[in-house]
Amino acid sequence: MSSPDPECLFCRIVAGDIPSTAVYETGTTYAFRDINPQAATHVLVVPREHHEDSGTLAAEAPELLADVILSGVEVAKQEGIESSGYRLVFNTGPDAGRTVFHAHLHVLGGEQLGLFGRPH
Repeated sequence: MSSPDPECLFCRIVAGDIPSTAVYETGTTYAFRDINPQAATHVLVVPREHHEDSGTLAAEAPELLADVILSGVEVAKQEGIESSGYRLVFNTGPDAGRTVFHAHLHVLGGEQLGLFGRPH
């Protein structure tokens, strides 16, 4: 189990030190609305434990990674976007635009999303 990082934004959100708009939570995950939404529905799902990114999360706690993904699916159901479609996205590394070094899953949907990746 990874202990919280007092300098980590998402650890502080999970601890309740920084306000967030909770959407869904379990004993192992916490989901909240992104403050800079990139789609009509944009929710972040974070493990309550601190893991730097999805790769370290998968290596250190694969069952927790599964919990994060299952929570993302539950968020999609709760938000009413399960049947219309949604994306589950992990950004890893600078080229992906990751800015917070705590593994987190983006749940995006609620509208027609653009093409993924480079335009052809």
